[in-house]
This record gives sequence, structure tokens and C-alpha cells, in this order.
Amino acid sequence: MEPDLDRFASRRSTVYGRRGVVATSQPLASQAGIETLREGGNAFDAAVATAAALNVVEPTSTGLGGDVFALYRTADGDVGAMRACGGAPADATIGNVREALDANDDASAYYPDDGGYAVDDTDEAGMPFYGPHAVTVPGTARGWEATIEELGRLTLADALAPAIRYATEGYPVSEVIASYWAGAEELFTDDHAREAFLFGGDAPSVGETVTLPRLGESMEAIAERGADAVYEGEIAEAIAGEVQSRGGFMTVDDLADFEVEWPEPVSTTYNGAEVYELPPNNQGLIALEALNVASELGAGEHDYDTAERVHYFAEAMKRAFHDGHRYITDPDYEDVPPLESTDWAAERAAGVGPTADGDVSFGVPNANAEDADTVLLTVADDEGNVVSYINSRFAGFGSGLVAGETGIALQNRGASFSLDPEHPNSLEPGKRPFHTLIPAIARLGEDDWAAFGVMGGYMQPQGHVQVISNVVDYDMPLQRALDEPRWRYRESGELGVEPHFDDDVVAKLVRKDHDVRTLSPVQFGGAQIVRNDGGVLSAATEPRKDGNAQGY
Repeated sequence: MEPDLDRFASRRSTVYGRRGVVATSQPLASQAGIETLREGGNAFDAAVATAAALNVVEPTSTGLGGDVFALYRTADGDVGAMRACGGAPADATIGNVREALDANDDASAYYPDDGGYAVDDTDEAGMPFYGPHAVTVPGTARGWEATIEELGRLTLADALAPAIRYATEGYPVSEVIASYWAGAEELFTDDHAREAFLFGGDAPSVGETVTLPRLGESMEAIAERGADAVYEGEIAEAIAGEVQSRGGFMTVDDLADFEVEWPEPVSTTYNGAEVYELPPNNQGLIALEALNVASELGAGEHDYDTAERVHYFAEAMKRAFHDGHRYITDPDYEDVPPLESTDWAAERAAGVGPTADGDVSFGVPNANAEDADTVLLTVADDEGNVVSYINSRFAGFGSGLVAGETGIALQNRGASFSLDPEHPNSLEPGKRPFHTLIPAIARLGEDDWAAFGVMGGYMQPQGHVQVISNVVDYDMPLQRALDEPRWRYRESGELGVEPHFDDDVVAKLVRKDHDVRTLSPVQFGGAQIVRNDGGVLSAATEPRKDGNAQGY
């Protein structure tokens, strides 16, 4: 049963700590991060420990079969990014995938909802949402290892210890996560998938203590042998074998060839704050363009509880989505224009008027990326390191495939590709798909840094804009900045608002020609934020999730 997030208006305070702070979507994972800090690790060690713990205690949203990204500011003052995102298998051409789908009598099972074929502009079967063709090379294990080796001070085994303990000794399942876990009963059809994540064929109930021994064994192998345990040897063979057994194209060579990247972040200045995002193939440029257009429009100059504020921010977001989903792709395959530039924003802002106008254009048709599931965590330590770390399989448990007896559920990020060869995100061998995941950091003052993010598919850049504006334009404390009711554009063109949104504001938005719909709080993302303001550490967590912020 889905938790009733509207029943109570609970109050939380911003959390403060002297030595370190962690914010994430599950309390046991926050504890893993704090434990790692207490044992001498820095923010990067704690980020990996927290992410690994989330793989176990929130397996509904993340896992070793997915990708991981980071944005950070180090104690030395360096701003950087890490991207561990795999591409399509070497044999995954449009022709090969179409041929495989045509030859598979059960191919309709790879699509959500009514089971029918998704269609794109080619009037043929679109990219599957589930199944072997949606699986791209997972980046998580290599990303964890690279983070520890380049930026941490402990060992990978140290960072994985809490996660292994939770997997092998057990933990009680929390409320929101239990509601998401129920979907696994229908998604998982193979015995090894059901044995890995279901218990007597059932998802766990709230408070039920579970163990994930197969996942624990895989993590123990990584702790002993490093990430090579996933990309070479038995686990790699299990991943490739699982995909191939279902008609897909993943090979052990695809896995062995994977490498982590350290791209240069992209940034813009919004009302004095320097905001950093990931460059393509991630959607960070959408957040930056929206902030720039909003700045041109003076959106943050309106009083908070006004329709004018929401209107101008939403119209800025609409144009950023239109541009981002038209241009953002793997930059190794196609150039992406400077969507983060203020000149670009000035041109786009010129078309915004006092009423709603224009197209809300969202990505690949039928990619079902609008409400994808993710975990994002943030950590700050007393040395000056702040990190935003995001880890996901795309949609819940991913493709529906679990690699043999490894307990590793494989992502369905490849669903973001198009089988239309003219689309910027068309499928090509080795190509990385348009990626929704965007951790972020911001320099709010001379010695004032925040790491933040908002989980949830296309809600992510919309959440970034709203959280930054709440902090910068309206000087909100961190927790209030996350608690405030949110809005979001939908693929349909509707402007969604939360149930607690001011009724007067909603009525005035309708008069501005917005198609306003009240949506469940679960559709407005999951934010986490930490801050180091001149040595004062603080943190806040998403009230729409199970998690908490902890400090020490």
C-alpha cells in the first residue's frame, strides 16, 4: 500500500554537525555514511559507503547493475565531476534490435502498461522499456572504486562493509521502500530474480527484516578483488549470459572495456550563486538553461506565494526542456550547443509572456523516463569536501533481469534510446543514452558550498531550479527549501502541483492558461542537500521519502 504522504504535515529541522553530515533517503544508509566518517573516512569514502548501503536497503531504486555520478568540491578547492555510465553493447545496432524484436513472439512483454508495442516517429516498434535490449553496461562498481582511489582515504572494502553487513545480517524494510518493492512481484518472472528479491514469492511488508545474501556475496567479491570482480570473471559472465539468454547483445568484452570518466562540470551564475551540473550526456544543461531564462525573466523577484513566480519559473523550465531534449546526447556522437550560455537564455526568454505558451517537448517518445527511480545522497566533512552522489538503475528494479545468482538487477537505461536513426538519441553501438541523473553543487558565497540534488526522472532539473531558488532568492533554511510544495511540467503539457499548493495561486495559474493538475507527492522527486558555510556543516532531507539527515 502506498504511504499517505498528505495525511500529516510533519516538521523537521535542518540538521547540524561539527565533523560531518550525511543526507539520504534511508536512515540506515545515512548511518553507514556517518559510521565511515567516524572511522576516519572523508566525504568521498562516506558517499560510497552510503551508496552501497542504499543498494541493499533501498534496492527498489538503485543497484550494482546501474550507473553512478558525482559532482564535488574538494578540501583543496577543486570542483570536479565523476561519470560512471556505460553505453550500448557493441552489437546493439538499430537493425539488430529491430530484427530481434520481430523474431521474438513475447517482445510485447518488454513494454509497460498495456503490453503493446511502443511507437516512435518511425511507426515501428520503439526501444523496449524492459528486457535485454534495455540493458546498458553498468558503471556502478567502477565508479565506486574510482571515487575511493582518486578522492577517498580508506579502502573500497572499508566502504562496502556496512552494506555487506546489512545484506548478510538483515535489516527491517522502511515504509516508502516497501510500497515500491511490491512492483517486483509482477516485474520479476525468472526464478533467480524472484529468489534474489522476493520472499516466498512476495515483496516484504513494512518493518519485515530481510536479507539479500546473493547481493551480499557479490559485494564481498568486490571488496576482495575490486571492481574487476564485476567486469571480468564470473560476475561478468553472469551479466552477459543473462542478457544473451534473453536475446540481447551484451558480452564480457563490453563489460571489460568500460572506463570511468572525469568530465569538466558546466556552470552558470544565478543571483550570485555559481551552480555546477554534469555536461552531456546528462541533462544538467536543462537546469542551467532554466535558471538563466528565469533570471532573464526576473522570476525570483516575485513574492514567493504568487502565481507570477511559478509562471515565470515554469515557462523558463518549459523552454529548457524543449531545447535539452532536442539537443542533449552523447557528445562523442553529436555536438551539443551551449545551452548554458546567457546569450542563449536571452533569446529564449524573449518569447515568454504573461500567459502560458509554447511546447513542452520531452525526450524520446515512449521512453517512460518522466518518473524514473533513483537515489541521491549528499555528504560534507569538516575538511571542506562536499559531494553530491547519485546512483540508479533508471526505473525501479530496472530491466527485470537479474544476473544469474549474483543478486545484481540490471538497469534499463537503454530505454532512453530511440530506434529512429534521425533522432539525436538514436541507438548506436557504444553510445551512452541521454541520462536523467544530475548531482549538483553550488557556491553560495565566498566560503559557502552546498551539494544537492533532486531525484526522479524529468523532475530532477525542475527540482534543482526550485531548491536553488528557495535558498538563493528567498533565503530559506535548508529543510524548508525541501519541504515547500513543488510544481512540475509533465510530458502531457500539464503543470502538476502538490496537494498543499496555495489554492489562490493555483486559480491564478489557471487564468494564465496553465493546465494545472494536483498530483501525488511521490511524483515530485526526492531531494537531499548538505552545506558547508564557513565551516558550519548543515543538512536536510526529503520529506517525501523514508530518509533522514544525520550529523556528528
